[in-house]
Amino acid sequence: MTANPHSAEAAIDLDRFADIRPYHDEEVEAVLARLAHDSELLDAITRYRLPRLARFAPPLARRLASFRLQREMRGVTAVRDFQLRIADYMAHMISRTTHGFEVEGLERLDPGQAYLFIGNHRDIALDPAFVNYALYLAGHDTVRIAIGDNLLQKPFVTDLMRLNKSFIVPRSIKGKRAMLAAYQSLSGYIRHSITDDNHSVWLAQREGRAKDGVDRTDSAIVKMLCMARRLEEGDSDIGSAVRELKIVPVSISYEYDPCAINKARELQAKETDGTYRKVEFEDIFSIVSGITGNKGRVKLVFGTPLSADFGTADEVADEIDRQVLENYPIFPSHQLALSETGAAPELVDLTGVTPGDREYFRHQLAAVPEPLQRWWLLQYANPILNRAGKAQRHDA
Repeated sequence: MTANPHSAEAAIDLDRFADIRPYHDEEVEAVLARLAHDSELLDAITRYRLPRLARFAPPLARRLASFRLQREMRGVTAVRDFQLRIADYMAHMISRTTHGFEVEGLERLDPGQAYLFIGNHRDIALDPAFVNYALYLAGHDTVRIAIGDNLLQKPFVTDLMRLNKSFIVPRSIKGKRAMLAAYQSLSGYIRHSITDDNHSVWLAQREGRAKDGVDRTDSAIVKMLCMARRLEEGDSDIGSAVRELKIVPVSISYEYDPCAINKARELQAKETDGTYRKVEFEDIFSIVSGITGNKGRVKLVFGTPLSADFGTADEVADEIDRQVLENYPIFPSHQLALSETGAAPELVDLTGVTPGDREYFRHQLAAVPEPLQRWWLLQYANPILNRAGKAQRHDA
């Protein structure tokens, strides 16, 4: 789980990525010291860990939270140390909130080789977290994670993400020239990570989660990835850029999504009102819900590196989509939801569904407000419909 050491030349080169890159080992202790006294982080911790004390004696609650944070982070002086602590939390979270975590496809990948993992996106924090945990268990180095700046609404969130090897994707920048410069820098950092540092990267196949369950790659992301080679080498061949980055499609599937009702509420609002306005810090609440909520079974499948002689960004996006959909694990919840919608009875296969699966599905569906049930069901049905070419996007 250790980043390759930077040479002096590489460190100088990375100065141009200082605003977006993850923290280096030598920055870790100072960042942790800052976090241990960040009142907003401490308040967030106490609201979940010490709710009564946080309500009646906030200063005391913050002091206790600060002491516990410093104790838990004692001895953490490098990114690897920090991620080892996260690995412990992941194991605890998996045992408490899932019915099992399964991984396929890693045996096809070289542990000493860097890859650009491009995955479908269902959960803000857990998608890359499960990728990292799978890599860690298999003896691979963990990835650098692309995260949108729209999620970094608090300084302590930015610190925590960058400690965990996250780098920042610009989404809030205004103006075409500024946006172009930002995406050129992003493309340069991803290429630098893969080709110079030999350090893998995780990137979602599109901006934002697929809240309707329809996984499709945005070809604009492929074009962004190819910018750096064109600018730095004068090579505009998309096939060469893709082979250089060693893109590996990744499919992740959750039997049940803790954020499904909130996603259904957003989909309904967009259909009825034409828009949806997030409440303050809604994404942070979604992160917490995803981590703490029941997920049933979770399965992660790594595809094969893209190696064809691609001529366009659309061809690359189509191949990523093909692998993501072909490898996407289907659970009983998907089959039962499709059956409930009546959308495509010829695609329903209930042969592996147990009475316990049916009972739990009914229990979950009954907890969904009736106006939202259609959208809740589609989130689970659409992966099957999408694979058959019959899904329609609702969250674009």
